[in-house]
Amino acid sequence: MMTVKEIAELTHISARTLHYYDEIGLLEPTAKSEAGYRLYDDKALETLQQILFFREFDIPLKEIKALMNSPVFDRNQILQMQRKMLVAKKERMERLIASIDDILRGENRMDFSVFTKQETEEMFQTMVERMPEQIKGMAVSEFGSIEEWRKHYLEVMSSEKMQENYAKVIEWYGSKDAFLEAAGHPVSREVAESFGKRVDSILRKLMERKNLLRDSFEFKEPVAEYGFVMKMLYQIKDEKPLMQSVAQSYRDPLTQKKTDEIYGDGAAEYFAEAIELFYK
Repeated sequence: MMTVKEIAELTHISARTLHYYDEIGLLEPTAKSEAGYRLYDDKALETLQQILFFREFDIPLKEIKALMNSPVFDRNQILQMQRKMLVAKKERMERLIASIDDILRGENRMDFSVFTKQETEEMFQTMVERMPEQIKGMAVSEFGSIEEWRKHYLEVMSSEKMQENYAKVIEWYGSKDAFLEAAGHPVSREVAESFGKRVDSILRKLMERKNLLRDSFEFKEPVAEYGFVMKMLYQIKDEKPLMQSVAQSYRDPLTQKKTDEIYGDGAAEYFAEAIELFYK
């Protein structure tokens, strides 16, 4: 067993922070000494380490608590995603340092415009390389060849509407570099399916709480978890713009119809309202 002081020295967080985590039910001590001092075992230390990983990405404590209390919480999967995000963060820091070095040499290469033709072509190439062969074959059959498919893709992606959509995507990721990093390392089909199952579980939980008070923790919990899952899936720092777009998507006629078929009449509008209320 370790004391608060020992934990604080080991993890470089304050005793006050540990006390606060206990008060809000995020990390309770394993036991207390006869004198009333908090004591922590190895399992509690592992939980604290997980919390600190989440905090590294500026995730609010209420979202961390909601996620860690969720029955669908998958520790190993989250660790894999966190590692991927940390690597991306490290690489981005290296690029920023290189950009600063360029500026110091009088070579200003920083670019905040929407994607160039070359970047769009690279995204197309990445998409083709990672696309299942069956779907790739259908696309080639429709366009006649990969080259004709590529030309069509570039034409569509260079349209004004798509450029507006690109600008919104960049807003989700915080920068163009962050999006290109994520686009170059998309999650596997297995991971995507796993996240899809988690979202389904969250939405069903939200439906069960439809009659709860909108300002109650029990009602907000699944929405917070939904936001966190989307943040991890898309590897973004602030999920609010993305979740606001998700809320709007539930009002799309086709999405609304499909959602209502799965979760019941009125589910799509309910999900949209719940998300908008949480991220207002």
